[in-house]
Amino acid sequence: MSRATRSRQRLLVLFLAALLALFSPLVSRFEAVPDLLGIPALYLYLFGVWGLVIVLAAWIVSRGRD
Repeated sequence: MSRATRSRQRLLVLFLAALLALFSPLVSRFEAVPDLLGIPALYLYLFGVWGLVIVLAAWIVSRGRD
C-alpha cells in the first residue's frame, strides 16, 4: 500500500472522528459544565477539538511527504 493511500485513509478517519466529536449530542453535554477560568467549557471543547484536528491533519500530511 502506498504512502498516499495510507495518508488518505488516515485523513478520512480523522474526518470521521472529528465529525463524531463535533456531533450535537456530544457537544450538548458541555453546555451544563461550569465555566473554567471564566471561559465556557463548551467554547474550550469546540476550539480544542478544532485545533487538535488541524494539528493532526498537518502531521498526517507532512508525514506523507517523507
